[in-house]
Amino acid sequence: MLLGSLTMANHHKSDWVSLFDGKSLKGWTASKENPKSFSVKKGTLIVDGGRSHLFYTGKVNGANFKNFELKLKAKTMKSANGGVYFHTAYQDEGWPTQGFECQVNTSQKDPKKTGSLYAIANVYVAMEPEEPFIVRVDKAGAQVYRENAPSTDGEWFDYHIIVKDDVVTLKVNGETTVNWTQPEGYAGPNPGMAGRVLGSGTFALQAHDPKSVTHYKDIQVKVLD
Repeated sequence: MLLGSLTMANHHKSDWVSLFDGKSLKGWTASKENPKSFSVKKGTLIVDGGRSHLFYTGKVNGANFKNFELKLKAKTMKSANGGVYFHTAYQDEGWPTQGFECQVNTSQKDPKKTGSLYAIANVYVAMEPEEPFIVRVDKAGAQVYRENAPSTDGEWFDYHIIVKDDVVTLKVNGETTVNWTQPEGYAGPNPGMAGRVLGSGTFALQAHDPKSVTHYKDIQVKVLD
């Protein structure tokens, strides 16, 4: 079946639909900050460069997703930091003010690792000596302690992001790392993150900094509503 026949807004909800053709950035728009941070080589979407974000702006579901499953493969290089956003919207520059970030980080200094719903429910790996704990809640959200990130630098991992009504579930290589229910009346994790509330929007990939190199492929979505 041709891709073009799958990218209509009225495709069946049960279909898995590709968002990345493996050949180009067709259907994606980079922010104006550092658009050259994104390229495609041998079927892989490579993120390598200064801070920027690549937003899905293609035809699938009008680039607007509320309830969905998103599957992709990701790979971090040493000391890389990145992220996959959902319920976000295009902006020319800066960190996205709308939507949620699913962290991509195996060994970079930020202790919030792959599988975190950033600043809300975090997979926490201490990067300096620290007394172990089970769960800690502070201004950075809920931290769940573990000894190692669920991803490994230089190895592909499966990222599965599920949003259904008020529930967000994140899975890394089949392991559930986050199962978060948005509380009634929720207004964001703090006043500076008022846009981090479930609604609808598109997806985005993050170029965090010039030292962070991440790879992505096999990006596909299933619309649930």
